[in-house]
Amino acid sequence: MAASQDGDFSVISEAVPAASADTAGELYLAPMEGLADALLRDILTRFGGYDACVTEFARVSGTLLPHRFFRRLCPELAQGSRTACGTPVSVQLLGSDPVCMAENAAHLAELGPWAIDLNFGCPAPTVNRHRGGAVLLAEPELVHRIASEVRRAVPAHIPVTAKMRLGVDDPAQATDCARALSEGGVSRLVVHARTRADMYRPPARWEWIGPVREAVNLPVVANGEVWDRRQWARCREVSGVLDVMLGRGAVADPLLARRIRGEVGQGEGWPLVLSALEEFWLRVLEALEPRHAPGRLKMWLGFLVRGYPQAGQLLSQLRAEKNVGAISSTLAAQRLLMRQRADGVHPSEQAGALVG
Repeated sequence: MAASQDGDFSVISEAVPAASADTAGELYLAPMEGLADALLRDILTRFGGYDACVTEFARVSGTLLPHRFFRRLCPELAQGSRTACGTPVSVQLLGSDPVCMAENAAHLAELGPWAIDLNFGCPAPTVNRHRGGAVLLAEPELVHRIASEVRRAVPAHIPVTAKMRLGVDDPAQATDCARALSEGGVSRLVVHARTRADMYRPPARWEWIGPVREAVNLPVVANGEVWDRRQWARCREVSGVLDVMLGRGAVADPLLARRIRGEVGQGEGWPLVLSALEEFWLRVLEALEPRHAPGRLKMWLGFLVRGYPQAGQLLSQLRAEKNVGAISSTLAAQRLLMRQRADGVHPSEQAGALVG
């Protein structure tokens, strides 16, 4: 699909269908705590190319989370557990108590999620200290119990999936944990090709995903350090896995899934990204207090600089700016400048016309 001439994000957001499996395999948008909330999920999936996405995690720690909590975490539950463009959304749970996890999963299932995902991949020390996320990979028996109890508690028509790392500090743990999840009833497994100790340091160990795939009889999805189409292809070659989950690479390049599918060329897309940034900014202003809004925009820009030089220039202009009005004006000026260039009008000519 071609972008509109002026980079109108509304055009693409209304027209992109849900992606289907093809030579690119399936592509998933990863859960990213503190980054890919419902707002950014909506924006990114509207660029197109994703078969499904996953929420940030719901921390389960001894109490039954109310329905309102899940609806706030995943407002897409109100629309059939799909984003505005129709991308299915899984809701992710994180915790270490099998019974409590099962009770919360059953409670969540009443809201009709597309799938329930179990988090065994978060490496954050604050989460791991409270026995959540990747630290549980040191206990395959517990991982199995959690998966088994959740699967038993959730209606059969709702898939239970999981996301894990290669282990706590040794990739040799990966196959044991994968078998524990498979035998516990998980129907799809995403493997982030790093250990907990690796955190997010490159390189990702894609070669360790292959043994996991061979150890279990269920779909395995590769994840980790895929920032462009070349790395996607290399990840699949090394791991032997066709399906890939995109994380920070998707935030850095919102068109990454469509580049992988061959629908958008490398180096194209800044007009659409700028239009999406403007919409994102307006919706952030609606959702947050003015003092918190600039940080959200700058965080996304900080990722975009990896692939878009224009994002780096924009971030330089906004880095010290805290006034939301000034930020809105800067974004509007960027849009005007882009349109002038598209129309072949030199900025000095436009300025002269305005003065005259």
